[in-house]
Amino acid sequence: MRAVICGAGIAGLSLAGRLHNALGWEVVVLEKAPRPRTEGYVIDFFGPGYDAAEAMGVLPWLEELCYPVSEAAFLDDHGRCRARLGYDRFARSLNGRLLSIMRPDLELALRERLSFAVGLRFGVGPARIDSNAYGVHVTLTDGTTLDADLLVGADGIHSTVRALVFGDERQYVRHLGYHTAAFTFDDPEAHAELGDRFCLTDTVDRQMGLYALRDGKVAAFAVHRATEPGLPHDIRAALCREYGSLGWLVPRALANCPPPSQVYYDQVAQTVLPYWSRGRIVLVGDACHAVSLVAGQGASLAIAGAYVLADQLACARRVEDALAGYERLWRPVIARRQRAARRMARWFVPESTRQLRLRRLALRFAGLPGASHIAGTTLAGRQRPSLRRLAAVPAWTGSANAPDAA
Repeated sequence: MRAVICGAGIAGLSLAGRLHNALGWEVVVLEKAPRPRTEGYVIDFFGPGYDAAEAMGVLPWLEELCYPVSEAAFLDDHGRCRARLGYDRFARSLNGRLLSIMRPDLELALRERLSFAVGLRFGVGPARIDSNAYGVHVTLTDGTTLDADLLVGADGIHSTVRALVFGDERQYVRHLGYHTAAFTFDDPEAHAELGDRFCLTDTVDRQMGLYALRDGKVAAFAVHRATEPGLPHDIRAALCREYGSLGWLVPRALANCPPPSQVYYDQVAQTVLPYWSRGRIVLVGDACHAVSLVAGQGASLAIAGAYVLADQLACARRVEDALAGYERLWRPVIARRQRAARRMARWFVPESTRQLRLRRLALRFAGLPGASHIAGTTLAGRQRPSLRRLAAVPAWTGSANAPDAA
């Protein structure tokens, strides 16, 4: 069996490794970007993706690349802490199954664990897709073609595969009213001040977070309210306009903002589709179920969703049955996280001083004995059903035990 996966991000790399290592499939991964993405932000990695990473044997590499974080601190314009959430309490509420890791580092770990037998091609993507009951024929942007038993769109919220097969993204991308940006810069003094804390501005309508990286750089993560989904033409000017009034270290971050090509900037959105597959073409990750950064589990759900899809392909006799089973099992999990994200949005970036004060009170409450478990459950979401019940791929490698999914 042969799979072509479009997108060398978290979902695509996870699925590629699982299909090749556990099922023995021939896999080609296409990525339209010319090289791996280096811009990004620190994520809290927990939940079903953590379980899947452990089952896939990737967890030790993630532990090597993760960052020790003592607390999330919310600071005013003078650098005074107004509220905090200790990560030790949060981690205990998740039974210690929590990592803080840069998103590009998570991709790096997944990419380096790929077998050399997996074809990984950068700077190319799908230009035309033709399918029938027996497979998929893909014409690439460089004029070459590929044939596969399965085509996977793992190419993110602005998926080309989804556009070619399911239609214009405006039908499926739900803007949540925010824009976000991330970049890194050099500032030794800021690096020393941050230490092992994840520091965020305690502000209304906009928020910038800063944290120190192991290479001496400082990473900035920003999110602000934006009524229009369209992205600005001048990213640096837009960031200065939105965050220029904030104090503390924000002016220094803006002054050191790199060129637009080194800044990640996008809308905060969810993807909602009536179905995730058509024939032998299927979507995974943000291409079909982006929950948005407000939910805080996009990377975790991308890995876990890829794991469930691979599990279904291992168990089903027909590819089409596997794709239907994947959606039947995984869609309810995503629907719950998307609903939770929409409810949490107003607390993620408060829209009034009253909401800001209520968030401070909630964070102080979370620091009380016993309350951290409630906070952890709220953020992580209850795993119903657990990944163990959703997927049960045995830990074998190679294709000897793989059922015929033709």
